[in-house]
Amino acid sequence: MTRILLVDDDVELGAMLGEYLEGEGFEIANAYNGEDGLRMALGGGFSVVLLDIMMPGIGGIEVLRELRTKSRVPVIMLTAKGDDVDRVVGLELGADDYIPKPYYPRELVARIRAVLRRVEPIAEVRRDASGSNMDDEVVLGKLRLNTARRVAQFDGRDLDLTVSEFNLLEVLMRARERALSKNELSMKVLGRTREVYDRSIDVHMSNLRQKLQSVSNDAGLIETVRGFGYRLRQDI
Repeated sequence: MTRILLVDDDVELGAMLGEYLEGEGFEIANAYNGEDGLRMALGGGFSVVLLDIMMPGIGGIEVLRELRTKSRVPVIMLTAKGDDVDRVVGLELGADDYIPKPYYPRELVARIRAVLRRVEPIAEVRRDASGSNMDDEVVLGKLRLNTARRVAQFDGRDLDLTVSEFNLLEVLMRARERALSKNELSMKVLGRTREVYDRSIDVHMSNLRQKLQSVSNDAGLIETVRGFGYRLRQDI
């Protein structure tokens, strides 16, 4: 059974949401403060962490900051409606998605399942005559991905990517020279339609660019197509 960690100081909401998610086939563990949430998340065994931003003591942003130094477990932020600053900061720190409060439990379940799908390779599995998986390796110039092992490298140097960043790079690499719109990227990477003024793809792209630059010393590997989206430069 898929284990979900819910970190939220609202005890009543946690109990209600936990009951709903268990009815959807998930196993739920609750942490009611940031300290316990961080300790439990770092303990492992969870497929997704639902992390409330506003909590007494250690807030969600600090929990996420500490968590990302040691773990790449997918994180969905629970944010106040209209609190764009916290959303952007959370995404910059490596959150995979967000959902504003108040939200419908069905929408949260959809977000959870979308995040879980991202852990799986994007392409359908094809095998050659020897039975080897042909889609485990995606190569473009100096970039190499192993989708089964979730390993990304540039010129032999490892890239430490979150789930969303890995899938974003995979989608761009498979597109080759074709530019991809932000709407298409949102559907393929986040598993949802892009909302008005939604900056999620832009922030994930900015994080990916910085990590690519750190190993390549080249700030222009990902090109912006003004008013449309992004594509990888072909002379990587």
